[in-house]
Amino acid sequence: MRRLATALLVVACNVACARKPAPATPAVEREVKGQTIVSNQLPAADLTVSDDFRYVGSQVVDLYGVADAEQHIFTTPDTSGPVSRVYWFQFEHYLPTNSHTYSYRADRTVDVGGLQFIYDVQGFSNYGGAVRDPRSDGAAVVALLAKHHLAVPLRFGRVRMFHLPTADHRSELMIIYGEALPAQSRIPVSADGVSLDTEDPAAAKLLLQHALQGLTLRQHVR
Repeated sequence: MRRLATALLVVACNVACARKPAPATPAVEREVKGQTIVSNQLPAADLTVSDDFRYVGSQVVDLYGVADAEQHIFTTPDTSGPVSRVYWFQFEHYLPTNSHTYSYRADRTVDVGGLQFIYDVQGFSNYGGAVRDPRSDGAAVVALLAKHHLAVPLRFGRVRMFHLPTADHRSELMIIYGEALPAQSRIPVSADGVSLDTEDPAAAKLLLQHALQGLTLRQHVR
């Protein structure tokens, strides 16, 4: 009888556990006013893109059960199909259920509004194809664009910038800028991405300049 009772208890526990709802995805915290994302923390700053971009939307995605990422997307005013240019802002933090930290080699840094960002620049021959993991942040952005009948162009120059706003390195602001590369462009590309910082430094500097030209960051006064 004891064995039977124990077995029934295990079955009941398994059923209850199976029915336990997944943790709710947090709501979007940051407000968007026109061309500006107002972030009150991590970091406390206003991030503004130039008027030739339009706001596509936002979402919060669960990254492998270890981090949450709040994403905001602006694109040039394409009505459908591949975009010409895009800004992807991502406010990400690890969950309290783990002790992970963000770590990047500071080979290249750039100042944006008084905040230091580590950056890299790559050229892709098929950026959408390079996003293979459906659970990744990149796949989430591709899906958000698709909801608005938009897509990342095949030939794509990408600038990726990271800022770590806290001393424990458990939060980050990632800003990605990308633009379509013409078919006749001599900027090297590959399916998995060519490091333009090493293979074509002049192109890397040009794309970084384009990224910074359309972006203003103003820290909140404390």
